[in-house]
Formats: sequence, structure tokens, C-alpha cells
Amino acid sequence: MFDQTRLDRLSHWMESYVEQRKYAGSSFLLRQNGNEAFFHACGLSSLETGRPFQRDTLVRIYSMTKPVTSVALMTLVERGLVHLNAPVSEFLPEFKDMQALVPAAERLDQTEAAPPPTLHQLLTHTSGLSYPFNPGLLPQAMDERDLIFKPNQGLLEHLLRDLAGLPLAFQPGARWEYSVGIDVLGRVIEVVSGQSLEQFFRSEILEPLDMRETGFSAPAGAGDRFASLYTPLAGDAMALNSADHGSECLRLFDSHIGSPFENTTTFSGGGGLISTIDDYAKFADMLRNRGAGNGCRLLGPKTVDFMMRNHLPGDIASMGPQSFAEQPMDGMGFGLAGAVVLNPGLVKVPGSIGDFSWGGMASTYFWIDWQNDLTAIFFTQLSPSSSYPSRAELKALVHAAMIE
Repeated sequence: MFDQTRLDRLSHWMESYVEQRKYAGSSFLLRQNGNEAFFHACGLSSLETGRPFQRDTLVRIYSMTKPVTSVALMTLVERGLVHLNAPVSEFLPEFKDMQALVPAAERLDQTEAAPPPTLHQLLTHTSGLSYPFNPGLLPQAMDERDLIFKPNQGLLEHLLRDLAGLPLAFQPGARWEYSVGIDVLGRVIEVVSGQSLEQFFRSEILEPLDMRETGFSAPAGAGDRFASLYTPLAGDAMALNSADHGSECLRLFDSHIGSPFENTTTFSGGGGLISTIDDYAKFADMLRNRGAGNGCRLLGPKTVDFMMRNHLPGDIASMGPQSFAEQPMDGMGFGLAGAVVLNPGLVKVPGSIGDFSWGGMASTYFWIDWQNDLTAIFFTQLSPSSSYPSRAELKALVHAAMIE
């Protein structure tokens, strides 16, 4: 049960971010027991056109695509078509003869033999892969080859051949590092299913859940409902560790006009989807309902329970991460689709043990709280997501409004 006066603080908080030009606009949807408890939208989806940020605004959800891909893979697990301990080379032969950088390597050729990562290691970011925006030799090599799975980079199979030619950052299982592993799994889904990732998503997840406005490209007729993307950085909006802030805190980075998302050629399972807040709520509610949504069942309840538990030996911090992550690392574990709260005190953000969450590069965020039967989704369009502590602030506001 919520105190309405305290819920109203959410509106004031959102509007303050707009007034301070931190975000151009945003929306927040809170559902409890399957019913809407709160919704608010404010600001603009496009500073250029003056279009308001509304309920039907389409946004780049980036890494909030990862849970969708994880669910897609687990549907194949449930059908006995794959198992999580299988090496990825069983499906993608280019990953058969792997090398990993030796500890403290100073050059890319300082390597040792390594086993191919398993599907489980790819799901949990313990595979040895990385992202171009992380520190280290492998990220630098990925950056030089532009291996970040942007929407206009062509077929997955071609990108993965280039990726497989690079050494892993470490031996699979040795550390946790945020990576393109979920993009690799997107290609595994294509190989096993015989469909493109777009087709598989459509037939197995999006259509069953009636997510009509979610896809890898802006839907036909969307027009200026597709929000523009902004950044406070003077350079690349994806440079997560950059301190190079420009004079304009809302610099246009990707307009709704001429965006590569208008004609997507790369189906990125790690970060390629566009969605509306109500569409994504259908997916999040399916997880909250342990696999069921819109009158159909995508996964068995026990499978969802398995996905939502911590799959690391401890919290993320205990696995020596050297990378950016969408969430705190102390007191936070990792499941098969996102982060799992192990100890709210160590996370230093109000929450419940077992809360499941993940976010995206453009500062979008969602979480599911089974103890309080909550689904919460926040949408905005500012990259990088590390620009402001909005996720921690938002979760604290929601918990402050709960009185029973």
C-alpha cells in the first residue's frame, strides 16, 4: 500500500531533473499486484521539435534488451535444444580454439590457451569477453574494430567472426566483466532456431505478450514518437568512463530523424531493442508472474525462479570486476538476466532481498520486487547511464512511499 502524498514526490523528483536540464524528459510506471499504482511523464522527448515525453514515447532500451534475450535462450533450454554448460563452440565453431590474455598482459599477443566459454558464462558475464568502453587490452582492441553491435553493423555472424579472432580478457569463469556475451547468445539462438533473432523475438516473446511496439527498428508510422538521445559528454555518448563534459548538458547525439534505428541491420541481443513503457511493463510483469503473461506462458515458474537466483559464488564485487556495470556491485549478485539484491545494506539502496533489476545505457531502468509484488519501469534518453544517481534515488522514493 502506498501513501499518495509520498508517491507525489516522484513527480516532483522527475520534474526537477527536467528543470535542471539533467534529462530532457522521462516517464515512470509503477505497478503493484498487477495494477497500476503510479504513472507520470514530464519534459520533452525531443528538444528540437518540442514533442512532450509521453506514455507512448518510444525509447532505446539498450541493455534492457539483455533480459529479453535471456528469456529467449531459456525457452530453448526448456525445450531441450540447448543446455547451459554447453561450450559456445558447439553452436559457433569460430569460438573453438580460444586464447586468453595472460595475467598482467601488456600486449594482445601475450596469451595462453583457453576453453570456449559456456552458455552459462556468457549469460553471467564471466566468459572473458568484454565491451569496448571497459578498461584493458581487449576492450581497446574491440574499440579499434568497432565491435559494439550498433544497429547498422550488419549480420551478427560477421561481427562474431571478428570477435572470436580476439583473445579473451581472462580465463572463462575467473572474473566478472560486463560484456557482449549476450550478443553472442543472440547468434546462438539464431543458429539453434533457424530464425533471425528478430523473427524469434517476434514469434516467441513479443507477439505472445502483445508487445506490438517493441522491436529492433522504430515501428512503421512511429514518426516523432521515437525520442531523441542526448548526452552531457563533449565526445562519444557511449564513453562511460569519460570525464569530458561539454558546455551543453543535453547535446543531441541521435535524433529521431535519420537514426540508425530506423533501418536496423544488426539484431543486438545485448542492446538493440526499442520499446514503450507499457510494452516493457508486459515483459517485466511476465517475469513477476513467474513466466506467464497475456494469457499465455513463456517459461515455467521453476525456470524463472532459477533465472532470478544469484549464479555467482558471491556478490559481483567479490569477482574482481574491472568493468562498468549498470548496477552497484557490493551486495549485488547476478542471475541469468540481470542483477539480484543479496544484501540491501551493502548495496546502499533501499530494497528487498531478491529484487531483480537491470538498466540501459540511455539511463532507462526497471526492477521487480517479489516481496512487495512490484514492477517498476523508468524511461528517459540520456547516455551514459552513469551521468546521475537517478536509479538509487528513484528506488529510495518508491520505498519511502510504501506504508504497508
